[in-house]
Amino acid sequence: MVVLHRIAKRAVSMIPGGNAGSVLGIHVFHCPDAVGIVAKLSECIASRSGNIHSVDVFVPEKKQVFYSRSEFVFDPARWPRDVVDNDFNKISKLFSAEKSVVRVPDLDPKFKIAVLASKQEHCLVDLLYRWQEGRLPVDISCVISNHQRAPNTHVALFLERHGIPYHHLPTSAGNTREAEILELVEDTDFLVLARYMQVLSRRFLESYGKDIINIHHGLLPSFKGGNPSKQAFDAGVKLIGATSHFVTEELDAGPIIEQMVERVSHRDTLKSFVQKSENLEKQCLTQVIKSYCELRVLPYQVNKTVVF
Repeated sequence: MVVLHRIAKRAVSMIPGGNAGSVLGIHVFHCPDAVGIVAKLSECIASRSGNIHSVDVFVPEKKQVFYSRSEFVFDPARWPRDVVDNDFNKISKLFSAEKSVVRVPDLDPKFKIAVLASKQEHCLVDLLYRWQEGRLPVDISCVISNHQRAPNTHVALFLERHGIPYHHLPTSAGNTREAEILELVEDTDFLVLARYMQVLSRRFLESYGKDIINIHHGLLPSFKGGNPSKQAFDAGVKLIGATSHFVTEELDAGPIIEQMVERVSHRDTLKSFVQKSENLEKQCLTQVIKSYCELRVLPYQVNKTVVF
C-alpha cells in the first residue's frame, strides 16, 4: 500500500474535484437490467470516499439490458487499486454482469497495441505522430506491413529512432502470414488496422481473441470493398465519410464505432474526394482509439455498439 501511494503521488498532482493525490477511475458495466444498479455503484464509490464526476446510462427500450460508464476520483492510499477491483467484482456478481471493467489511467499500464498497415501511409504516419506527442494513451509494440519500406524513408527512420520494430511480411494468395502475425501480436491488448489491405480469416480472429479496429475510407454500409472514393464520386454523393469498425470475418461488416462526414459538391474532383477522405480517416481512427482506451465503447446486440 505504501508503494502504491508513492506511485500515485508521483503520477498525479491534482484531479479537478478531488483532493491532492486523487486519481481518476473509469468503470463500465453491462448486465441484465434490474432495480438498484446505479444505487449500488454509487454506494460502492461513496463508501470509499470517492467522488463521482459523471455517469452515463443506457437502457434500450423494451430490452432488459443495462449499460453504464462512470468517472470518479478517489485517493488510492484510502482505496488501494486491488481493492477497487474487488469491490466492483462483488457488484458484478450481484447483478450477473457480462462486462465490468475498471481502469485507472494514471496507475494502470497503457494499452499495448500493434499497428498493421499496407502501402498507404497517411493513417500510420498520423498515429505515429500523435503517439509521439502523447495524444494517444497507448504503447505501440510494433508495426507490421505487407509492404516493404526502404531504410531511409521517414516512417522507417521514425520507427528506428523510437525503437519500434517494423516487420515486413509480404503476403500472397497462398500465404497470408497470419501465423507469424499472431506470434508478433500475442501480448497486445488490441490491434489497429491503419489501412491494412488484407482480409483476416476467421481462424486468425478466433486465435487472437481480442478486439481489432479497422478504418474504412467510406460511409458503411455503402461503398464496401475496394476504391470506395471512386464509387462515391461516380455515384454523385453530396457527403463523403470514413467509418471505423470492429473487424469480423465478413468484409467491412463489423460493428460500427465511429463515422465522420464532410460535404462535397459538383466542383470536387476525384483527387479532392480522396484528399478529404484521407483527412477524415485520420481523424476518425484517432477518435476511436481514444474512445476505446477511455472505455467508452461497448458491444450492443449482434452488430451494434454503445459509445458513451
